[in-house]
Amino acid sequence: MPRRETGKGIEVTGPLVVLAPDKFKGSLSAPEAVAALGRGLRRALPAVRLVEHPIADGGEGTVEMVLRHGFRAVVREVRGPTGGSVTATYALRDDVAVVEMAAAAGLGLLPGAPDDGTARSASTYGVGELLRDALDRGARRIVLGIGGSATTDGGAGMAVALGARLLGADGPLAPEGGAALRGVDRLDLAGLDPRLVQTSVVVASDVDNPLTGPSGAAAVYGPQKGAGPASVALLDSALGRWADVVAAATSRDLRDLPGAGAAGGLGFGAAALLGAEVRSGIDLLLELSGFAEAAAGADLVVVGEGSLDEQSLHGKGPVGVAAVAARAGTRVVAVAGRCTVAPERLRAHGVDAVYPLTELEPDPRRSMGRAAELLETTAGRIAADWLPDRGERTRT
Repeated sequence: MPRRETGKGIEVTGPLVVLAPDKFKGSLSAPEAVAALGRGLRRALPAVRLVEHPIADGGEGTVEMVLRHGFRAVVREVRGPTGGSVTATYALRDDVAVVEMAAAAGLGLLPGAPDDGTARSASTYGVGELLRDALDRGARRIVLGIGGSATTDGGAGMAVALGARLLGADGPLAPEGGAALRGVDRLDLAGLDPRLVQTSVVVASDVDNPLTGPSGAAAVYGPQKGAGPASVALLDSALGRWADVVAAATSRDLRDLPGAGAAGGLGFGAAALLGAEVRSGIDLLLELSGFAEAAAGADLVVVGEGSLDEQSLHGKGPVGVAAVAARAGTRVVAVAGRCTVAPERLRAHGVDAVYPLTELEPDPRRSMGRAAELLETTAGRIAADWLPDRGERTRT
């Protein structure tokens, strides 16, 4: 156990644990998961020292994550996904802005449940308004987290808010969602905000889908946004049309870029029109939040999410955190609502052990309802297994 010199002698302090879970979808936000784990660890080991570092990978919770690490909140009224005004928050630190597209165009901002109509008409215009506001405040590096979208407009709305013009056979077109892209003949980029040329834009994404086709934005994610089979086909065709028009305007065809299909094609629009780089969301956000420094001095890092599965091994939050902690030489354990990955595979990705909540409550519905309580209990098991020296002693 760590020792600290004092004026009276040697004080033995408790172990240092970094709590870095993602959200438990449908049960707990990442900060709520941190709080539950913290309660359990303190009850089992009062001397423990905790660093609270809830994580996100570009989707919900991204701005909340960086606000804990020196960023300040900027609140703006922007256009929501279906045209009404919404209040959106992004984060700013010096010349770096972190924008969560879901704050302006997320599924949670729809006036009701997503349906065929909203799937066709939802727009990213408000996302462009947030980016423009960040530019107005001096941002020259923008991180755009693009999870949780209600949109399938290929970033066209965002582009219009930043000064581009969509032109059809009869003149300018309004940014009215993915279905409207069928009528686009030409893209005029003369009015695109010139500050973007001196601005580094990075898209934080955890998916690698192309823009169109059977693995594209409409086919894979359209149904989650309310699109029926006919609308999926229509939106896929419209995105193909949009890709043709963008390629003609920029002399680059990025429809097959891994990540182009993220957030209904916003990844494509950002890469093709803003020159954005598409990167793993968790890696980027861990850099911004200084996670490596926190992990380097810790005795243990605890990661977690609702479902630790095969998809988790492909750039998801907990495995990204484990990789950074492993490079720092710090042990990592995971908590999860359920786990379907073999322990040896997790160890190969830097996770030394996993504690599924299903071991305590096999019924999935009850497990989700009792997630906070189960995490507290699991934290006690982690203390017993990984932090065996439970005393707190002072010699004076």
